[in-house]
Amino acid sequence: MTDHTAGERTQGLSRRHLIRNATAGAAVVLAASVVEAPRAAAAARPQCAALVDGGPIQVTADCDDPVYNRPVIDSEEDLTSPVPHRKVSGHFDGTDKTFTLYLPPKKQWQGRFFHKVYPLDDPAFTGDSVAFGAASGAYTVHTNGGGGYRVDAAAAKFSRAYAARHYGTSRRIYGYLYGGSGGSFQTIGAIENTSGVWDGAVPFIPGTPASIPNTFTVRALARLVLRDKAPQIADAVRPGGSGDPYAGLDEVERAMLLEATRMGVPLRAWEDYGYVLGLTASDGLLGFTTVLRALDPTYAHDFWNEPGYLGTEQSDLGNLIRAARIDHEATVQHIDRDAQNTPTNLILDSVPAQPDTTGLDFTVYGGDGATSIGTLTGTLDPAGRVLTLASGNDDKVLNALAGGVKVRMDNRWSIAFRAYHRHQVPTRPGFHAWDQYRDPDGQPRYPQRAVQLGPALSAATSGGGSYTGKIRGKVIVVANLLDTDAYLWPGDWYSARVKEALGTRYGDSFRLWYHDHADHLEGPVTGARAARLVEFTGILEQALRDLSAWVEKGLAPARSTPYTLADSQIELPQTAASRRGIQPVVALTADGTDRIDVPAGRPVTFKATIEVPPAAGRVVATEWDFTGTGAFVSKRFGTPASTVQVQQTFVYTQPGTYFPVLRATAQRHEDAETPFARVPNLGRVRVVVS
Repeated sequence: MTDHTAGERTQGLSRRHLIRNATAGAAVVLAASVVEAPRAAAAARPQCAALVDGGPIQVTADCDDPVYNRPVIDSEEDLTSPVPHRKVSGHFDGTDKTFTLYLPPKKQWQGRFFHKVYPLDDPAFTGDSVAFGAASGAYTVHTNGGGGYRVDAAAAKFSRAYAARHYGTSRRIYGYLYGGSGGSFQTIGAIENTSGVWDGAVPFIPGTPASIPNTFTVRALARLVLRDKAPQIADAVRPGGSGDPYAGLDEVERAMLLEATRMGVPLRAWEDYGYVLGLTASDGLLGFTTVLRALDPTYAHDFWNEPGYLGTEQSDLGNLIRAARIDHEATVQHIDRDAQNTPTNLILDSVPAQPDTTGLDFTVYGGDGATSIGTLTGTLDPAGRVLTLASGNDDKVLNALAGGVKVRMDNRWSIAFRAYHRHQVPTRPGFHAWDQYRDPDGQPRYPQRAVQLGPALSAATSGGGSYTGKIRGKVIVVANLLDTDAYLWPGDWYSARVKEALGTRYGDSFRLWYHDHADHLEGPVTGARAARLVEFTGILEQALRDLSAWVEKGLAPARSTPYTLADSQIELPQTAASRRGIQPVVALTADGTDRIDVPAGRPVTFKATIEVPPAAGRVVATEWDFTGTGAFVSKRFGTPASTVQVQQTFVYTQPGTYFPVLRATAQRHEDAETPFARVPNLGRVRVVVS
């Protein structure tokens, strides 16, 4: 390791005094300034500030955040689980923001820290990341964060000061930030708007300033059109399927699938069409309708009354949209109450005839149907004519409930919101997913709202950053080919922004890795999902290790994944050598093909070639699931190697359609026993047994 500059080496600990913490007794306040420096020197430190009015705060190693400048240690304890470490818990005085440091023993520490910004308070994440950090020579930093990067920057700077004292070193301490989904916004905001705080970053499953809520609205719109045809779309994109998801769709359905595809919904992700369409998540809009009402309160009125919107459009799709509109009044026949006499369920005399009753607003009227009492939140069960009330409803409305009162059900906001992306065409360049909503001159085909909801929400999450691509450190972006929530093209979009900003220095500081059979949901993959998807935690872990080697030793990581981009869909090369990155490629066949029809009782021979990209390690595990249920059995395959060929035979005794799968795992150092930096992929085929 090399020494910090003078400012870096001495940041952190000059003004040291005791204050009284109301809940934890005496606590030490360590202000981020200069170690053991005179008070006058600390006072001369500048406050972190924006470069322009209203811009993101620029945080450096030598400035003090005007809000997060008084870190308070609440407790320090030495623990043995999940691995030996010192746990330091604290908060920033005058705020509700907390931080925790997890420091491995000195003999294990190698001069770095890893800092994840999302999830915020997940015990499983904390335990896993602490153990991984220790195994990688790093201490771990965690905060309860929230919007932006400033509290994390303050915690990172404080952690360096604490670690320098704890380990007794004045040498440079390297830091690496990572975060996914909403955390990718924070990570990118941080690496663009700080210097001397982190040395590199791994944003994963990234979005763009236009992602939210548009990645959800187009899927919710598709739900209205494609719900009944989704199973046949899923079959077409499954292994051994026709490969033509448009077959059998009428004109409106084909247009809707193409619109969703061009917006970025991965075609292969339709295999899990319930997730794509949000069939288990109310109306699939994740509560963003409330945000829309606050920021664009006239939108629903305009959608249903003004030209240029689907609510008034004279077309087959417009007719379908209007048919989905609910404006239904029902009478309360009975009220279920709990032990405190609080209403819990309303039994109604009727329910709407429409098949999709999610996204409803409930307004209560007196028995005359004209006197408004107030609104309720709840969930309608059409089959039982039951409105189950949510917690937190207004006591005034609850107390007014009685037999005979009217409940009006209205989904005008939910239906209107599903087309909002059409009225949010970005003004920044590069957002080709919206080209379908532009005329030949490049102008929007539909009326545009004064509010650009996506940039407003992303700025709040990222800390005000605008995705300039001006990264201040090395970056490896991890993106997944089955990411239904953030999509695939944002990785390409941000790569272009970095290339514009860095020019010829792009390759010296940036990588984009795409990975197959992984989606947006972080953490263990279990049950039936495991037959289609892999956990990508090990990919992130290897990316962090490669990032630290890149920064600290100059060892360049695997080059970016080559790909083709068309209609917002990403295609990768077929071989590991061409695909590059770090993920193995699994080519599986059943009797030499990707689909086979056999009678029950006839043996089926499965063969696979597993290839690991150059310098990405060797295959260390193979697991088989012949029925495609997610129940894997480990099978020995011989000596770990960069290319492995395996073969198994299985006999199906029951008729049915099966999707057998081979899961292969590579590890950089051929360590079959370690739980860390294990990089998996799948090979899948279809077997139809008669």
